[in-house]
Amino acid sequence: MLFGKHVNKYYLKYFWHFFFGIIALIVVDYVQLLIPEEIGNIVDNVNNGEISSLTDWNLLHSIIIIFGVALTMFFGRFIWRRCILSEAIKIQADMRNEMFVKTEKLTQRYYKTNKTGAILAYFSNDLEVIEETFGFGIVQLVDGLFLGVMAIIKMFMINVFLTLIALIPLVILCLCAVVIDKYMEKKYEKRQKAFEDMSDFSQENFTGIRVIKAFVKEAKELRQFAKENKKNKDANIAFVRFDAILNVLIDILIYSVIIIIFCIGGYYIHQVSIGIDIGFSSGDIIKFLGYFDAIIWPVFAIAQIINLTARSRTSLKRISSLLDEKVEITDDGQVVVPGDIKGGIKFNHLSFAYPDDPKTLVLNDITFEIKSGETVGIIGKIGCGKSTLVNMLFRLYNIKENSLQIDNYDIMKLPIKLVRDNIGYAPQDNFLFSDTIRNNISFADANLTDDDVTFAAEFSAVRDNIEDFEEKYQTMIGERGVTLSGGQKQRISISRAIVKDPAILVLDDSVSAVDIKTEETILNNIKKIRKNKTTILIASRVSTVEKLDKVLVLKDGKVEFFGTNKECMENSPTYRRMVELQTLEDELEDNYGKADL
Repeated sequence: MLFGKHVNKYYLKYFWHFFFGIIALIVVDYVQLLIPEEIGNIVDNVNNGEISSLTDWNLLHSIIIIFGVALTMFFGRFIWRRCILSEAIKIQADMRNEMFVKTEKLTQRYYKTNKTGAILAYFSNDLEVIEETFGFGIVQLVDGLFLGVMAIIKMFMINVFLTLIALIPLVILCLCAVVIDKYMEKKYEKRQKAFEDMSDFSQENFTGIRVIKAFVKEAKELRQFAKENKKNKDANIAFVRFDAILNVLIDILIYSVIIIIFCIGGYYIHQVSIGIDIGFSSGDIIKFLGYFDAIIWPVFAIAQIINLTARSRTSLKRISSLLDEKVEITDDGQVVVPGDIKGGIKFNHLSFAYPDDPKTLVLNDITFEIKSGETVGIIGKIGCGKSTLVNMLFRLYNIKENSLQIDNYDIMKLPIKLVRDNIGYAPQDNFLFSDTIRNNISFADANLTDDDVTFAAEFSAVRDNIEDFEEKYQTMIGERGVTLSGGQKQRISISRAIVKDPAILVLDDSVSAVDIKTEETILNNIKKIRKNKTTILIASRVSTVEKLDKVLVLKDGKVEFFGTNKECMENSPTYRRMVELQTLEDELEDNYGKADL
């Protein structure tokens, strides 16, 4: 059996199911031992001349008992399978739900240090081992104890000497159990690690298949996968080989003992046949062999329990590492719940470093204020902290108190759900789910009407593209939106954000893959439809932000300037340089176009 703080509760939750399942299993174990007893009685009665025909009552009596045993075993096995094995599956489902809930609560830091393939291995292989432990593991344990003990007692009642010989395999196995258990646990850890690495490699390849094909690196990736697959194969073979050797050794022990029992039993019967009464009959050896056959399964069950225990402890350890992971972002006991969110944002000397590199400040002394209803652009060189700055609004990290306020409330005191519900977000990577276009747009609220979805698509200038698809809004898109163009993904991502009608809309470089005309359409829609709501646009082109209310210029994680387009031109060297570079780029494009004509 498996014990630990994350599994003990299931013994209580499903106590009665396990209780009745174990009772049924014990009943089956008990009645099945009546079969060798009745067969032995039949043999003795035949030898003694007490059974003379097939209609003899003694024979019929034994047949009736054996038939009753068969019925009892049939119904008993149905009950214990229903009560034990089905509950093991429920425990697996409960743990999977608990693990998924935990993964939803974990921060970005956890996913930076733990690969997706490794986490998926917890949900597949490791949970299957836990389910097996609660299912057949309990069955094997009960059989090993009750069936084995009851059979041994009956064997002692027939012949003590033969019983002591029959117990040799069990004694040897028990003496070796601790060493075997530790060795198998190490083997299984290596096996799981190899599977984890292979799973992670495969997942990464599936995600990046377009890049692999574009660089014609299929052969290279196949060679690397072959190496990972070989590691996984070798680890599995090493584990299975040891398990097979263990079972073969047990087989040799058991069948050696059977030969010895036949020899000694035959000697006893010979002694009886020549008139020496030693209290042992032909029926007794039949009974004894039947009881010994009954303890063979418990002996194998004990071997399997050693195997399963080693595997389940390793799997539980891995799963516990996930479930014990600290949830860093939570509501504290002093939350403030305002009536609604207007969209005012104030950064007050905010500095931030990622938890995995606390000495490197990504944002340094950020101070500026966005009034409710303003449309603000954020611009700067790559790596200056633009995306990190807006990520602060989602409470993805804990920050210093009062360094960021929404509507004059400290964001650390606002309920996380309230904050996130009031922000619409189109991320830089434009992540889309492998689902229909409609379901991607209505991700925030599955109950949205078709008109709401169409309005959002119209807002982001992607409606015409969707209408051109054969299935329109029911068009299935591939994983991460692989079947769509970059611009289409960006605009559907904007639709998903705008359909919430959020108090704060954040577009993280979300129009970089669209043409100038489409960009102007989206910006005009923002001005017209979100006139009194806060909108933040991160951009790499000056043309995207120059007509907004204000522009924030970042440089090396610091605020270089915050003001109107005109003020930025006068006070921000970075902004002026970006304007000059864009002007030069436009001139080159114009000249190239004229020359081409």
